[in-house]
Amino acid sequence: MSLPRTLGDLRRSAFSEERLQTRRIKDELRDNLMARLRQPGPIFPGIVGYDDTVVPQIVNAVLSRHNFILLGLRGQAKSRILRALTTLLDPDVPYIAGCEIHDNPYAPICRRCREEVAKLGDATAIAYLTRDERYVEKLATPDVTIADLIGDIDPIKAARGGHELGSEFTVHYGLLPRANRGIFAINELPDLAGKIQVGLFNIMQEGDVQIKGYPLRLPLDVALVFSANPEDYTARGKIITPLKDRIGSEIRTHYPSSVEEGIAITTQEAWTQRNGNRLHLPKYVQQVIERIAFVAREDKKIDKRSGVSQRLPISCMENVISNAERRAIQHSEKLVVPRISDVYAAMPAITGKLELEYEGEMKGADNVGRELIRTSIAKTYDDYFNGVNMQQVVQWFDLGGEIQLADNASANEVMQSLRGIQGLMDKLGKVAVGPKDSAETQVSAAEFVLEGLYAHKRIGRSEERVFTAGEKQPKRAEPGFGREEPPARPPRRTFN
Repeated sequence: MSLPRTLGDLRRSAFSEERLQTRRIKDELRDNLMARLRQPGPIFPGIVGYDDTVVPQIVNAVLSRHNFILLGLRGQAKSRILRALTTLLDPDVPYIAGCEIHDNPYAPICRRCREEVAKLGDATAIAYLTRDERYVEKLATPDVTIADLIGDIDPIKAARGGHELGSEFTVHYGLLPRANRGIFAINELPDLAGKIQVGLFNIMQEGDVQIKGYPLRLPLDVALVFSANPEDYTARGKIITPLKDRIGSEIRTHYPSSVEEGIAITTQEAWTQRNGNRLHLPKYVQQVIERIAFVAREDKKIDKRSGVSQRLPISCMENVISNAERRAIQHSEKLVVPRISDVYAAMPAITGKLELEYEGEMKGADNVGRELIRTSIAKTYDDYFNGVNMQQVVQWFDLGGEIQLADNASANEVMQSLRGIQGLMDKLGKVAVGPKDSAETQVSAAEFVLEGLYAHKRIGRSEERVFTAGEKQPKRAEPGFGREEPPARPPRRTFN
């Protein structure tokens, strides 16, 4: 069914004049939200981990017809949530064609539209806004001006049209008026200069804006939403108190509360569907990657006020897959299976997302990153092998065995070396890997076991990824006796 294209057709359609005149944007959001609440399924599809915390608070704010702010550290899906509000808008909303502020055909507020309706009547042309077109977003920066947000008088328009400067026909509208009958979002609100924040007072309390002190009043219909990082309150700026007082609800976001939630977010956001070889992503690799962020958020060497963005595991996952993909291409392997060595190779995706404290700066970002990976491996290893007897594998190294597992070595090449480690391949069943699985899968699982033993300091490993015996603590000499001589070690066996 085609949409009405003139005001006359609109009056005879399902777009009720009474409904469009009285139903403002916040009523529309509220009505559509109530309809969604009556149906099963998520309120905001694609938003993971907030079902019992953040989403109910957003629902309450919308039902209360509040302007609200999302307050949280970086990488907590604040912008995504704000953009998801468009799903609560009607599919199409009519406005007077050509109007810069998308005037309501039944109740125009700008002079041009009022004169056009008076002149053309039912022949007035009608256009439509989609959901996405009704969302306007502005990133707050210190150089934003009142003219950018509200508007200004355009002397060129006045000269060309022969209008007085105070005439409505000379106005160049800012972003806020252009968001009329929609949602206006400001990201990183504290970065907005204090005197510019003052300019939002009228629209939030009285629902109108005034331009350049001229006798011009625009009673806009806008839902205002904001995002901010608590760190910005002291680092770069702050939200002035009168503006905070006018914001109806302050909703705090958070990072994933569990590794499984984090994996769900990373799986959703990371680019894993490559157009090359088939990918098999082991669960333990996903857990190691996700735990890096969890460990980092608790590490004293990392600034907690800045936070550790969820973008860290997302970027890390993409780099890990790319490193495994590169190896598969070089060795003509048909299956891409990431290994733990690929996580270390993804260091560039980790270090750039960490704000270090003084101790971390002294240690160096790369060293801090390696510690995070090692701790993450140890925790993940315990999920699978806690209480499992690994003495046979450890003893193989204690007796002089060595093996080098380069991240660019082919699976078949490494597999020949791994089979020589007594008891290792028998333990892979704990990660659901058996002898019938591909060489790529078995190598990845075996490397995870060795990296776990290294993370627990039961075996050693060099920077060249040569696994050896772990360092033994020297025995203390008993009083009155000399130190015991260490027993002679057997000849070392090397598997390259």
